Amino acid sequence: MASSTPTNKVCILGSGNWGSTAARIIGDNVQLLPDFDNEVRIWVYEEMVDGKKLTDIINTQHENVKYLPGHKLPANVVAVADAVEAVKGATHIVVVIPHQFIQNLLDTVHGHTMPNARAISLIKGIGISNQGMTTMTQIIHRTLAMPVASLSGANIANEIAEEKYCETTIGCSDPDEAIVWRSLFNTPYFRVNCVSDVIGVEFCGALKNVVAVGAGFIDGMGLGNNTKAAVIRIGFLEMRRLAMHISGARIQDSTFMESCGIADVITTCYGGRNRRLAEEFVRTGKPMSQLEKELLNGQKLQGYLTAGEVHSYIDGCSITDHFPLFTNIYRICYQNKPPHSIFDGLNVDFSRDTLGQAQ
Repeated sequence: MASSTPTNKVCILGSGNWGSTAARIIGDNVQLLPDFDNEVRIWVYEEMVDGKKLTDIINTQHENVKYLPGHKLPANVVAVADAVEAVKGATHIVVVIPHQFIQNLLDTVHGHTMPNARAISLIKGIGISNQGMTTMTQIIHRTLAMPVASLSGANIANEIAEEKYCETTIGCSDPDEAIVWRSLFNTPYFRVNCVSDVIGVEFCGALKNVVAVGAGFIDGMGLGNNTKAAVIRIGFLEMRRLAMHISGARIQDSTFMESCGIADVITTCYGGRNRRLAEEFVRTGKPMSQLEKELLNGQKLQGYLTAGEVHSYIDGCSITDHFPLFTNIYRICYQNKPPHSIFDGLNVDFSRDTLGQAQ
């Protein structure tokens, strides 16, 4: 008896280091899922590499030689340069681009997605302003009018591409949808745990990048692991305090104990590009924007931008005294304060949080 036609199809919007790593996982997994089409389209921002289009290289060599060199992509992963073409027929859309570019991309594909489509955000970024917090899932839902989940965790892309064991967290409010998303991402080396706290997963993924910048400053000053552990602890507590202030009961405290929480803070503060560039910022004195161009091979630095967004919020609410570490990181990044000023005022008592919640 012939098998039925697959009813689901995946596309990936974004082909950087993390997007290409996700494509390796999903490309293998869909071949084991009878309800999914084997072809996985990945939208690639077209650029020339050694005189050839990056899409052509990916489709002939099955490798993203710029953003994930040395790791083959499954042959069923097909690169396309047109985002509208990428989402054509897709029921499951994986969004994984730098958060500063999200709205333009969504506006491009708006009106071209399937009516039954749903999305998952792998973006580690949020928007924070005086008006509060806007997450990537909220932006995607608002623009594309579809259910949106989130995925975040202690996930350095190159280590996952090398199939080194790690965990991640999917936030999805619909238990049945969570099972489907887990089937697309879970592997023996990439273990997925699902929670219902979509916003909490996103919040942790974005805020840990600010803490990683602080950890990089410590490494740049050569102050050792004891000092870095202190900064990580204080940063983690400030993350939690800010989450509760902005969101109230919308973010579950237990989410901070998932891979997207404490585990991601730890791994990003010891590896990852935010820590690395902050260390070079101290050692070289070069601006973050210059280091991004010199060291990231076209990738974007999230922690520096998020530090500015966080400060805009806490300063607008006149609560900077409750977030001395985040405030000091901002001043070092944007106001030319010396790196050692990161320790100024780090004596806030977190045992009794009297800050209260945003109204």
